[in-house]
Amino acid sequence: MFDPTKHKTIKRFNHPRTGHELTWSCFHQRSLLSTPERRTLVVDAIRNASERHGYAVLAFVVMPNHVHLLVRHAAEHDVSALLFAIKRPSSFRLKQMMSEGEQASLVVHERPGKTAFRFWQEGPGYDRNIGDDTINDSIRYLHLNPVRKGLCRRAAEWEWSSASWYAREALRADGGIDWER
Repeated sequence: MFDPTKHKTIKRFNHPRTGHELTWSCFHQRSLLSTPERRTLVVDAIRNASERHGYAVLAFVVMPNHVHLLVRHAAEHDVSALLFAIKRPSSFRLKQMMSEGEQASLVVHERPGKTAFRFWQEGPGYDRNIGDDTINDSIRYLHLNPVRKGLCRRAAEWEWSSASWYAREALRADGGIDWER
């Protein structure tokens, strides 16, 4: 059972050109990203935040109950700021798309008299540093996630994944996705 008092401590290494494989989940692993509109909103949040913070997005996939993201930055950076820039605005916009009943089911009582809306699971999620020798394996793993879950037959068929960019070879010289192609 979920225990909000137990948090993982993650040691982040934010060295230049270090790949980061990030995974975060919807509150209590619920399938809150079950509609195309919600998944598209998260893809847009990833694009906007990565461009604003100077990250190359190497791969991503938005699943019904979680998100995978593989990024790299050319300079010293703080990947926590990128996550905040994705999660906070997307949570706000996703809340606006929900019915009052669905919103109410995501309100938690933090302490007497204090409540908070939680779209994303609290905590750091999963963060793994990726070297050049394992980036391709990580990309393949992320792209095959919807196939393994039976959401599509081929990875490039899942609209909320970078697999279609790879199929079209819409990549920049730094290995990041060319969002304009």
